Amino acid sequence: MDFQPIERPSEAFQQSITAEQVVAMTRRAFGTHVQVRAAVELGNGTYNNTYRVDLTDVNTGEDPDESPGEPSGANPRRDRSVILRVAPEPARQFRTDHAFLRNEVASIPHLAPIAALMPRLLATDFSQQVVGRDYVFQSLLHGVPAPEGLGAYPRASCAAFYRNLGAITRVVHDVRGERFGPVSGPAFDTWSEAVAAHLDDLAADLDDLGLDATDVRRLARVAVAHRTVLDRISEPRLLHGDLWTVNVMLTPDAPEPTVCGVFDCDRCSWGDPEADWSILLAGRRPGTERDAFWEAYGPLTNADEARLRRLIYRASHLGAARLERHRLGNHVGVAESYDEMRELLALLPG
Repeated sequence: MDFQPIERPSEAFQQSITAEQVVAMTRRAFGTHVQVRAAVELGNGTYNNTYRVDLTDVNTGEDPDESPGEPSGANPRRDRSVILRVAPEPARQFRTDHAFLRNEVASIPHLAPIAALMPRLLATDFSQQVVGRDYVFQSLLHGVPAPEGLGAYPRASCAAFYRNLGAITRVVHDVRGERFGPVSGPAFDTWSEAVAAHLDDLAADLDDLGLDATDVRRLARVAVAHRTVLDRISEPRLLHGDLWTVNVMLTPDAPEPTVCGVFDCDRCSWGDPEADWSILLAGRRPGTERDAFWEAYGPLTNADEARLRRLIYRASHLGAARLERHRLGNHVGVAESYDEMRELLALLPG
């Protein structure tokens, strides 16, 4: 087989699996008659290791995908490509991103309103017997990754993309849940409890890395002090957690940028829609083509309590970004996060 992993330093967070492990995982998922022609690691993500795996199914005469009426064995070989996603080793995961791949699998039934845009789950293995890591096989989404495809369009036409993204985000946020927190748990009866628990885990993750978590703990105290404001959010809604350009595909050669695929749903949770990552990013750069997002999504309320909640969410996202920057070796970004957090905390009541 042609195996093309991404070479990384030994201290890097992401570590590739081996060619032999790809073969073992594939045989466990699809059977021993399946041959791996190639496995190429894709470098778009920063958490899971993701591979495009090219397969050849050797027809045994019992292939369920044979066309009706086709003689058994008439098509002895069938080539196809799938996506393999492998989670980090459990010991390398933070509290705030623990078992993300399992959380994504638990989220799939709730994401049914956008199922036509998502990859199909083909096989799941959380036994950790093959490689000591969770992994899933998914169908390959066709299209052009949005970070690449958007550059082919005039900037003005990108408003259509953000309008499309706003419509998809609204569909996700219209899904109602019963309790707050990550889809796979832990679950909380109130939104303030879920926010406080996340901030406590975030501070503990920073402690483990030897980073100062004083400002995150102060943010947690602010959230507790204003739990009544947070608990105005009484109905859990589904949040994608990472729905933005890096996790969508575009229809090739469309007259305007059109989303045809959504992936990487491992951060799904139940909470306040305004706490979702897409809402934060859509609100940046007002006066640009991003404003089209709100045409499809609908406007946000501008009441004082809503603005207070959004400040807490911004600061929480910043704390999570500090972890990500550290994981990627972005030490300048880590240092900058403390200044950014100081500015946000100054805007929050004590």
